Amino acid sequence: MRAGRIRVDGGELETGWWGPGPTQAATLVLLHEGLGSVALWRDVPELLSAATGWGVFAYSRFGYGDSAAARLPRPMTYMHHEAEVVLPQVLRVAGIRRSVLVGHSDGGSIAAIYAALGDAGLGHAGLGHGASGDVGPALLGPALLGLVTIAAHFFVEDVNVASIRGIRTEYESGALRQRLARYHRDVEVAFRGWNDAWLDPRFRDFDITERLGGIRVPILALQGEADPYGSAEQLQVFAAHARAPIETGLIAGARHSPHLEAKEATLAAIAGFIATLERGAST
Repeated sequence: MRAGRIRVDGGELETGWWGPGPTQAATLVLLHEGLGSVALWRDVPELLSAATGWGVFAYSRFGYGDSAAARLPRPMTYMHHEAEVVLPQVLRVAGIRRSVLVGHSDGGSIAAIYAALGDAGLGHAGLGHGASGDVGPALLGPALLGLVTIAAHFFVEDVNVASIRGIRTEYESGALRQRLARYHRDVEVAFRGWNDAWLDPRFRDFDITERLGGIRVPILALQGEADPYGSAEQLQVFAAHARAPIETGLIAGARHSPHLEAKEATLAAIAGFIATLERGAST
């Protein structure tokens, strides 16, 4: 990994690069889960680069990993803000040219919101006014070639709220807090920012299903067969709303992190999707 830092509005973010840079190949851009960071992707970026020949780029969002702090409490529209305001800056500053977004959990929701912002195949340009009420920078983004979501949330379900309530108990008992503290500069900000937002009654209104039809690039949507944070209805709703080509898959033997729990099957699915995109581009 080539560790680094980039500066965007709000401060510095930690980054990681694997494989070829953006001038040499297209880039898989990894967007982590609600408790994730660059380091918590573990060996997945290296394996993805080896399997596809593409570069892989990851960053820790504000309040995660070794990135600058985030202000709490997070707004109910924090994922919209990340997709509409922060991510376009990250891609520009990192020099990304052609990309596929690979988002896990919250990162998958962020990736879907970003992909639906406009004509993704030509990059995102102009001022973006989204559900968050924020105004995005007038920046030309990279060409988005495709979208991969892993255990993404498109609407709120009782099952994922119950699991998030349960993980709060685990965190407050101390064991989870100690594990997460190895990966986050401020573990309280990382955990509370995510957990408190999801357990706020107002967050029940989070629903991006109507945006999914705005995605204009090929989609691969994956989920663990035994995911405690969301049912298979998430994939069914995505497929029903999508207007772009979409492939969905339930990964056997996996829960909420199939890229770690069923690594071989998940990475093979992503590599196969990338190969399909490359074949399509060459015809």
